[in-house]
Amino acid sequence: MAGKREPSDTPLNVARYKINRETPAADRPEAAEVETNEAGQAMMDARAQYVEISIQQAMRRDDFDNLPGTGKPIPGLNAPYDPDWWIRQKIEREQITGLGPPALTLRAEDAGLDARLDAVTVEKQVREILDDFNRRVIEARRQLRGGPPVVTALRDVGAEVLRWKERREAERIEREAARQRAADALAAMTWRERRRAKRER
Repeated sequence: MAGKREPSDTPLNVARYKINRETPAADRPEAAEVETNEAGQAMMDARAQYVEISIQQAMRRDDFDNLPGTGKPIPGLNAPYDPDWWIRQKIEREQITGLGPPALTLRAEDAGLDARLDAVTVEKQVREILDDFNRRVIEARRQLRGGPPVVTALRDVGAEVLRWKERREAERIEREAARQRAADALAAMTWRERRRAKRER
């Protein structure tokens, strides 16, 4: 059975309130004691218990299932330490271009440079893009305004042009193979299946 509780006495409670309000917190006798609830349990223990119960209930409700990244390795765990990792991740996540120190914007541009080159159809434009990129990397390395160091490597224009041609050739071969597969599949169909397939296009 619970301990005997004091009867409620409004004037007594008012007097206690006034004394507590006028007395500094450090001078109160109960200030040095551990804060406890009515059951005598330490409030910190009660809070920890409440948090643990909430977590257990959420686990039973499957609130932690299908969270992003579940069962996947932590990205960048084995990468070398980068003091500006949070800025770089923000720029990559938000796809921000043209903002921030050159060291970071060039790093983000370097990551997407191959895709940008693949969108170009003329070799002369590929060379112009690479020359412009290399020029800006060299300028950023020479800058004297401070900021993070530029670690972006220069691109070898000749090698990059060869890689661009190889990617374009591989893409052309894949397109032709896909076209041939579609033609073979169409030839293997009956005339009714062909008619249905044309209607669905």
